[in-house]
Amino acid sequence: MARDQEPVIGREGSLPKGVARRLEILDRAIEVFRQRGADGTSLRRIAEAIGVSHAALLHYFDSREQLLVAVYAHAEAQRAAAEGPTTHSGIDGMIAAAMANVDVPGLVQLYTTLVAASLERRSEVGKEFFSERFERIRTRLTAELKAEQDAGTVRDDVPAEHLAALIIAASDGLQIQWLLEPSVGLEAPLRSLATMLEPRR
Repeated sequence: MARDQEPVIGREGSLPKGVARRLEILDRAIEVFRQRGADGTSLRRIAEAIGVSHAALLHYFDSREQLLVAVYAHAEAQRAAAEGPTTHSGIDGMIAAAMANVDVPGLVQLYTTLVAASLERRSEVGKEFFSERFERIRTRLTAELKAEQDAGTVRDDVPAEHLAALIIAASDGLQIQWLLEPSVGLEAPLRSLATMLEPRR
């Protein structure tokens, strides 16, 4: 699946030193959330946890929500860069992405918390980020599924855009269930979904 450039959320910094400092803050925050999740802590408490001053966070981020969304976007971009180019597409790509989350439950928890919070009226940063993210993934996945339908490897009696939305919903929903009860698993149910998408014989 194609890789997307990391969005800049908050203030990036005008000088190379400032840009590097912002990335350092995000890297430290990822490690904290990977271990313990967001846990509803304040911006000041987050600053203490990652070892920087409250003023340093406010220099780059206007709110707790802005920081948390930036942390998630940065972690996602880091993972994509570490994986490098991939040949996964369609549902295989979604399975690969979901399985990559198994090692980072704190970030999965952060993701689900932020998506839920983005539905609140006062949320602007999260709503914009996740709306654009879902649209981007749906568009890309729809194109990949259409190509697979044309190749005869995915059933074509259901519109590709419907399949894309359902696959995303299944992946996100399974990750929530997995957070609550790890024995639910991720890969096996998603593989079953992939089987259901095979052309009818």
